[in-house]
Amino acid sequence: MTVFDPITEKKILTAVAHGDEQAFALLFRHYYPFLADHLLRVVNSEPVMEELLQDVFLKIWMNREALTKVENFAAYLYIVSKNHALNALEKLASEFNAKSRYLKDPQLFEDQPGDEHKALQTALLDEAIDSLPERQKQVYLLHRHERLSYIEIAEKLGIGRETVKTHLEKAVKSIKEYLGDKLAILILLLQIFRN
Repeated sequence: MTVFDPITEKKILTAVAHGDEQAFALLFRHYYPFLADHLLRVVNSEPVMEELLQDVFLKIWMNREALTKVENFAAYLYIVSKNHALNALEKLASEFNAKSRYLKDPQLFEDQPGDEHKALQTALLDEAIDSLPERQKQVYLLHRHERLSYIEIAEKLGIGRETVKTHLEKAVKSIKEYLGDKLAILILLLQIFRN
């Protein structure tokens, strides 16, 4: 990555600190490849990388007055992006952990109606359910959400009771594997990122 010479960089940072959007756009275009490459190595996902990259530059813009004190913007950008990515990964790991606890005992979360993270806690489970084959998804939702018995589900879908049981067992196994895989990936990313 090429960096601006110190005088040019200082002028650009000062202009950004004073709200110059063109200077910010120049900074963004110049450092975008460096930061994109860095974040992609950390998260190994282009969509996640793009979101983090936008968040980092938004944070820089929102705190632009601090740029007048920055001596080495590349190092500053690296630290800000690393901290932001680590925070995002820790938050996701926490959400995945909560989701795993939810699968083991949904009552834990239902007893906390004011929990501000309820929507985040259900997002991953919804994703796991959406990934199921259609029939497994139907059986799972009828059993877990509508609280229908195996017999009621069998009658409603026109299938046998044992088939309902098989679909439900496969659905639960798939959901647990899906959540476990996601959690394992996040933990691995956190460990890599900390090193």
